[in-house]
Order: sequence, then C-alpha cells, then structure tokens
Amino acid sequence: QFGVCCMAFIIASSSHRIDRPVRQHIHTNTHQIVMPSPFEKIVIVYGGELAKDVAEQLQARCDNSTIQSASERPKKLLELTDSVLVCFIVQTIENAAPTEEGGTTVRFLKRKTHPEDLLVDKFQYCVLGLGDSNLLLDRQTTTAKDCNQVAQELDMRLEALGGTRFYELGMADERTELTEVEPWLDGLVEKLK
Repeated sequence: QFGVCCMAFIIASSSHRIDRPVRQHIHTNTHQIVMPSPFEKIVIVYGGELAKDVAEQLQARCDNSTIQSASERPKKLLELTDSVLVCFIVQTIENAAPTEEGGTTVRFLKRKTHPEDLLVDKFQYCVLGLGDSNLLLDRQTTTAKDCNQVAQELDMRLEALGGTRFYELGMADERTELTEVEPWLDGLVEKLK
C-alpha cells in the first residue's frame, strides 16, 4: 500500500499577546468526527500559541497525527519524498516578516542559492497564512491578502523551486477573527480523504 505523510507547519506570532482564549478566536465545530487518514502519518509542526491551537485542531481531525514545534531544522524537509505532504501555516507580523520561531524555515526555503529543481520529486505542499490587517494602520481598506505576505511569498517560492502544490493557498485575517481558517482546514481534510 502506498502511504503518504502530511506535515503541517504552523507558525504564529510571538510578537503580540493573545488576551482571550484561543479556542474562541478560531471558529470551530466541536462535534467533528475524526476520519481515518489514507496517509501513514500526519506531522503538524507549529510555532506560537495561536499556531499551537490550530495544530491541535488539525491533529484532532486527522487520524495518526502528531504535532511538533516549527523551530526544528528545515533542511530535514529535503529528505521528504513526493509521498509526503508538507502544509505550511505561516503568520505574517509587522513589516511583512515571519515570526521569529517560523523565520528559520521560511528563510531556509527562500535562499537564493537553492537550485530551481530543489523540490522536484520532493514533498507536495500547501500554505495557509495567518495575518492581522490591524497592523496595517496606514491603509483605508485591507483584506486577508494584504496581511499575508509571508504565506504568498512562500507559496510562490515553493513553486519556483519545483514543488508540487497539493492544496490552494489560504489566507486568514485576525481582524475578522480568522474566520477563513475553518473553511480552509475543512477543505484540506476533505482532500486528504
């Protein structure tokens, strides 16, 4: 039987404090049924409190899954074959930057010294961005797209390195209470069936 792993990278901001319970911050259906995954293993890698909450939600919905911190060595990703799905969930903080914890992985993949075929025959990927348009005080109108530069750049960079996109780029905004997260997770879980 051909197995696949799913690895989710969830990188969140440590630059601001979340004063309310995170479970209230992300809208979820608490009566979801855990579906058996067709994959051998699902690894969810997170960074930050908000990201850990999202990682736990995804883990609860996927059979045979584990979570770990995003600060682990990103070069190990290159050992993964095309039978693996890596899902990057990255947060953009002030000045269109990744969080400190997630910056290691993002900077590694954005190195200009990587060959254009670095990810050919490597893992498949998907990217979800978490941003906060409240940080864009100089603009009159903003959307989730405006506050997710890290996710957009990472998605384009993975493609430019020869990667294969498994699921569409998602973008969520804290200003709208990250309402975009749940539908993106629903779609990913559905595609993983």
